[in-house]
Amino acid sequence: MDQQIVIKPYQKEWQEEYLKEKDKFCSLLGEEMIAIEHIGSTAVEGLSAKPLIDMMIGVTDLQITEEWTKNFSIIGYEYVPKETPNWCFFRKGKWRAGTHHLHVYIYNSDEWRNNLFFRDFLITNEWARKEYKELKEKLAITFPFDRVSYTKAKAPFIQKILKLAEKDL
Repeated sequence: MDQQIVIKPYQKEWQEEYLKEKDKFCSLLGEEMIAIEHIGSTAVEGLSAKPLIDMMIGVTDLQITEEWTKNFSIIGYEYVPKETPNWCFFRKGKWRAGTHHLHVYIYNSDEWRNNLFFRDFLITNEWARKEYKELKEKLAITFPFDRVSYTKAKAPFIQKILKLAEKDL
């Protein structure tokens, strides 16, 4: 069974934790990565979130990640196979109860940009942060032990925000 979904008030330690992990990845990967970003709710000051640090690394070729698995295991990350060609995923912590998620995308791909658009829209629009917080709290009650359903139920809101973010470009 999944760990219970708990939404916590924003904590400044989330940014500090991201910076620690960023340093590890920069040391391990050097020029193999183009950029690293803190994404997800823990990257948005003032937004309540599951205490899970989401990060993404941008690369020129996803095949390079095949070489990362051993080095990442040294710092506690496990490769999690996904059935999508545009994304590689690593988790730190237990299955469905991880503490850190690392998403790897082609730098400046649609997936890369959408993550930034969503994060940045939430940072700059208080109404969106409030609405997203309320949605997540409601879904945590509706799906307390079902992370898959919780995540799927957020999708319409995320798509709405991405459409609004596109208009702001």
